[in-house]
Amino acid sequence: MAQDRAVRRRAAHLGPEKRRPLILDSALQVYLAHGYRGTSMQAVADAAGVTKPVVYECFRNRDELLLALLGREEKRLFDAVIAALPKMPDFENLEALIGQGLEAFLIAATEAPDSWRVVFESSRTSDSPVAKRVRAARETILGRLRDLVVMYLATIKVEDTERKAPVLAELLASICESCGRMLIVEKQPWTPAELAAYVSRLMTLGVKRA
Repeated sequence: MAQDRAVRRRAAHLGPEKRRPLILDSALQVYLAHGYRGTSMQAVADAAGVTKPVVYECFRNRDELLLALLGREEKRLFDAVIAALPKMPDFENLEALIGQGLEAFLIAATEAPDSWRVVFESSRTSDSPVAKRVRAARETILGRLRDLVVMYLATIKVEDTERKAPVLAELLASICESCGRMLIVEKQPWTPAELAAYVSRLMTLGVKRA
């Protein structure tokens, strides 16, 4: 109890700007352990070793707190993916292009599994503001994938590109999510490089024959 009081006294000396990252770190652990419904301001305060009013000084309510958490973890994950992607895609080698993109995503996901869980598992949280934000982010990513797919299909002179591109983009997004879940949640015996190479071979055959 004395130690808890000491932690709370130290926390009181921090301003909201310095305290927010610490509150977000505690919220991450609570969210991963208990999900959206189990993440209360009191639970976060307890995990951070502060009083509930201290948490309210940093975030007005639970949804604001969790949206800030999602934004931080989303940025961590997708910044890593974007940094690993080739700057100039080689559309002449579809298998390599898919493999590089998928491997970049899986490496980023396995190096930041907590970020992956927050971003992708949150989409299952009914109609909460957090789930809506995740779905909106996914739509943005899908839009970028569609642009790349349209560019590729144009290079191989595929007919009806506008109708086919959204289908392929959705498949790519779903495959990324599924592969991430296999490595992080199910602990399947693959490395990111191995799984990306195998899946890219499978996809390349299907895309070219379709």
